Amino acid sequence: MARAEVIALFGPTGVGKTAVALALAQELRANGEQPVAVSADALQVYAGLEVLTGAADAAERAQLEHRLLAFLPVDAQFSVGQYAALAHSEIDGLINSGKRPIVVGGTGLYLRAALAELSLKPPPPEGVRERWLAELTARGPESLHAQLAQRAPWAAEKIMPTDSHRIVRALELDDSGELEPGPEQSDLWTDATRRPTLLVGLTMERERLYAQIGARVDQMLADGAEAEVRRAHAAGASVTARKAVGFEDLLAGDVEAMKRRTRNYARRQLTWMRKLPDVLEIDLSERSPAQAAAQISARWLSGE
Repeated sequence: MARAEVIALFGPTGVGKTAVALALAQELRANGEQPVAVSADALQVYAGLEVLTGAADAAERAQLEHRLLAFLPVDAQFSVGQYAALAHSEIDGLINSGKRPIVVGGTGLYLRAALAELSLKPPPPEGVRERWLAELTARGPESLHAQLAQRAPWAAEKIMPTDSHRIVRALELDDSGELEPGPEQSDLWTDATRRPTLLVGLTMERERLYAQIGARVDQMLADGAEAEVRRAHAAGASVTARKAVGFEDLLAGDVEAMKRRTRNYARRQLTWMRKLPDVLEIDLSERSPAQAAAQISARWLSGE
């Protein structure tokens, strides 16, 4: 069997994806490859939020080139559709030039958008999202959920009354006539990819992962995450940029809330990973990044 053209690393925040990617790059270079990382993270696209989002730092980027990282100003809106076009272009360009893409990310939808052709809904017309966000602020998610239930009860049944993001998105789609009954984006969970891909899921024992998340947040604070957030806020951070985990918590000075929210996010990422098909799962609880990279490299070289 032929080797995969793309290697993709997915896992929860704090598990050590960047460290594994750096070690894997060394393995690949030893086999004559030229690895380049392609980020698949919804918030690491923003310049000025590198500390908060855990983006690879300058030293790490010196060891392994990273694409689609910190290239947008914090006041820019950004969508998964825009990301997909950029990621496909980067991956195809790397392969065509003889390089090996390592897609690295913790945002499940962005990972699938990088690897597959998804049936993505169009962005809302200008001003529609802003109007619904203003309604959300004024009325709260439960009130908007009730309105959605009146307009499209089948859609409301699939969304929790507190899930602000999905409620607003559903109302946007309904306004533009794009909200349709049936499974939404069922192609998320197929094994179809644009190019042959080795998909690796990095996991860790839950309590150990939570301990690493706590230590990571503490390090972010030591590295200036709170000042970074306040600068982004003053610069007019967009609605999408403000979705970075911990952004609002640090503005409020609530570090414990940030840690709790980050743990909850890690649980959602693990749920995503369990739904992805044909994943090589590697538990980092007792493995070093180098050991994990050796396992990934061996699987890739075998072409399985």
